[in-house]
Amino acid sequence: MLSLALASMLDGVHAHSGAVYLLAPGEPVLEMAVMAGLPRAFAAPWERVGLNAPVPVAEAARERQLIWVSGEQQMARRYPRIAVVLPYPFSLAALPVATSDTVYGAVFVTWPGAHPPDLSDREREHLTAACDRLALRLRRAAEEQRPVHPEPDLLAPAATATVAGTLGTVEAARMVARLPYGLCALDLHGRISYANPAAAELLGVQVSGLLGTQLWAALPWLNDPVYEDRYRAALISQHVTSFVALRPPGDWLSFRLYPGTNGLSVRISRARAVSEMGRSAVTAGDGTSRLVTISQVLSLAGALTEAASVQDVVQLVADEIAPAAGSQALVVLGSRAGRLHVLGHHGYPDAHVVERFDGMPLTAHTPGTQALNSGVPAFFDSRGQLERLYPSRHATPDGMAAWAYLPLVASGRPVGTCVLAYTEPHPFPADERAVLTSLSSLIAQALERALLYDAKHRLAHGLQAALLPTSLPQLPGIEAAARYLPATQGMDIGGDFYDLVPSEGLAAAVIGDVQGHNVTAAGLMGQIRTAVRAYTTVGKPPTEVMRSTNRLLIDLGTELFASCLYLRLDPARGRAVMSRAGHPPPLLRKPDGQVRVLDLAGGPLLGIDAAASYPTTEVDLAPGSVLALYTDGLIESPGVDIEDALAELGRVLAEIGDLPLDELADRLLQYSSSTSPERLDDVALLLLRARAAD
Repeated sequence: MLSLALASMLDGVHAHSGAVYLLAPGEPVLEMAVMAGLPRAFAAPWERVGLNAPVPVAEAARERQLIWVSGEQQMARRYPRIAVVLPYPFSLAALPVATSDTVYGAVFVTWPGAHPPDLSDREREHLTAACDRLALRLRRAAEEQRPVHPEPDLLAPAATATVAGTLGTVEAARMVARLPYGLCALDLHGRISYANPAAAELLGVQVSGLLGTQLWAALPWLNDPVYEDRYRAALISQHVTSFVALRPPGDWLSFRLYPGTNGLSVRISRARAVSEMGRSAVTAGDGTSRLVTISQVLSLAGALTEAASVQDVVQLVADEIAPAAGSQALVVLGSRAGRLHVLGHHGYPDAHVVERFDGMPLTAHTPGTQALNSGVPAFFDSRGQLERLYPSRHATPDGMAAWAYLPLVASGRPVGTCVLAYTEPHPFPADERAVLTSLSSLIAQALERALLYDAKHRLAHGLQAALLPTSLPQLPGIEAAARYLPATQGMDIGGDFYDLVPSEGLAAAVIGDVQGHNVTAAGLMGQIRTAVRAYTTVGKPPTEVMRSTNRLLIDLGTELFASCLYLRLDPARGRAVMSRAGHPPPLLRKPDGQVRVLDLAGGPLLGIDAAASYPTTEVDLAPGSVLALYTDGLIESPGVDIEDALAELGRVLAEIGDLPLDELADRLLQYSSSTSPERLDDVALLLLRARAAD
C-alpha cells in the first residue's frame, strides 16, 4: 500500500525521491515506513522524528498543511539543520497524511534543483489527492485492525555485472572498452556495477576487485567524506559534479559524475598535477555507516546550538536524539555539591521513578554516578546485564529493558550524564556506540553553555528582585499595584524601577528608566531608587528631590542617563504634585471613565545638566481616579507610532479601568505583549487608585 502510493506520487509530479512516514503508536514520533529514489542513508538523521522537530514532515503533520521549500536558500533559512547535512540544490514538499479527525503520518517528495521556484497547482492537487487517498486506506486498515508495517524501499535495481546488461549491446560494450579514459557506473548506493579496462588501469585495481564495491571503500585514497559528498550532491541535485583526487604516490585523477535516476556514470581521466592539497586518507571502512554518522552529528549539532537553557537541552535531546536513537525515555543528570541532580527527564509515566535519584551522593554505586565520575560510557543490552553489575537496581525498577549511559564531558570536566532508556532489549553495535558517544560530546557542550546561562539567569533575577520593592506599603487613601517585565533579549535584567514611599501622612511614588538593560544599568537604578527614597524621607519637595537626584547622578560620573517621574500624593486633599525628567507622561483615568494624558511640566533626563530645574504640576486626584505610571517599554514597539500606541493604551485603560487593580495591571501587560511579543526594552508599571477616606 505505502510503496504503491509513494510511487504514484513521484510519477505524477516527476519527483526525484520521497518517503512516507507513519505516526508511531502511542508516541509523538514519525517513523519512516518506506523511501524511494535515494538510499535511506541520505535521510538517516530523520528516520525517526518527533512531532515537534523543526523539519518539514513534522511541521506538515503538526500544522496539517502542505510545506513547500523551493531550494537550498530557503532550506537554509527555514530548516538550517537539514541544510547543514544536505547543502545541495533541491526542492521539497511535505504533506500530512490525515483525515478530518486523525493524523496518520506525513510524506515528503523532492525534485532536483532545476525545479521552478513555485509548486504548480497541478503538482499541489496531485500530491494532496494522493495523500488524502492514502489516509483513507490507512483509516480502513485501522478499522479492520490490519497493522501497517514498513515496506522495502523503492530503489532502481542494481545493474548486472555483465557488460551487455549494463550497456545494452555487446558492440556498445566493446566501444566503451576501447575508450582512452575510464568509465564506470555506480548504482544508487554507490556500488560499482560496471568498469571498463581504462578505469581499472587508472585506479590501479582489477575490474573484478571493483565490481559490487563502493568506490571510496575499494580505494583507500578515496576514503574521504569529501568525495562521498560529491556523490550525494550529484544524486540529490541531479547536477553534474566533479572532483580531483591524488592516487599515491603522485598521480592526480579527475572524476566527473553524471547523475541519472538509476545511479551515476563516472568519467575518470588524468588531471594535471595539483599543488599540495594536504589531504590525508582516513581509515577504510563501510561508507554507509560513516555517512549515517556524519549526517547524524551534523544535524544534531545544529539543533543543540539553539539550546539556551538546561530545559532547552533536555527538550532537544527528547525531540531529536532520542527518536533518532530509537529510545523511548531519557534522563539528564548533573552534579552539584557532591550529589547527583536530575536536570530533566522525558518519557517516564511515573516521574517519581526518576526523581528519587535526585540528591544521591556521587559515591553511590549506580551506573549514572559511575559514568559521571569515570567519563566512560556504559551500554546495557538487557535488564539482566545491568542488574549483574548493579544489584541494587533490583530494588529500583524503572520499567525499561535497555540503557545507554553517556558521560557528558565538556572542557575536560564532567558536567553530567545522559541516560537513554529502551522499553525492549536493545543491542548496541559498535557503530551505534560510536555515534552515541560522539553525540554525547555535543550534548555536553550544549549543557555546559546552558548551565552557565541558567546561572546568569538566576543571578539576574536575584539582583533585579533585590533592587525592586518586594511589596508595596499599605497607604491610607491609596491602592497600588506594580509589575516589572525584563526585555526578552539580554540578561533579563534592566534599569526600570518604581517605588512607593510613605511620608508623614502623605506618600511619594516614583518610576524611572535607566538607559540600558544590563548589570550596570541595574546597579545605577538601585542607587537612584535609594536616593529618591532618602530625599523623600527627609521631606524635600518634589522639585528638590529631582534636582538632588540629578546632581547625584552627575557626581557618580556615569555615562548613563535616566528618565524619572516623581509624585507627591495627598489623598486627603485629593491632589498630586508631579515632577518629570524626560519620562513618558502618565495616564489619568477619572471616576467617570474618561482617560487623558497628563501634559506635565518637567526638565531634561537625569544626568545631563547639573543646573537643570524640574518644575512641578498639580493634578486633581478624586476618589476612584486611577493613575497609570509606566516606562516606555510598555508602549514602544517596532513600526508603531508612539502617539498611536499611547492613545490605544488610554482606550484600553478606559474600557477596563474599573477592574481590581492587580487584575488591571495584568491585563495592561497582556495588551502590551499582544501588540509586541518581542520586548526590546524592560517594562515597569505602577498603578495608583485614589480611595474615599474611611
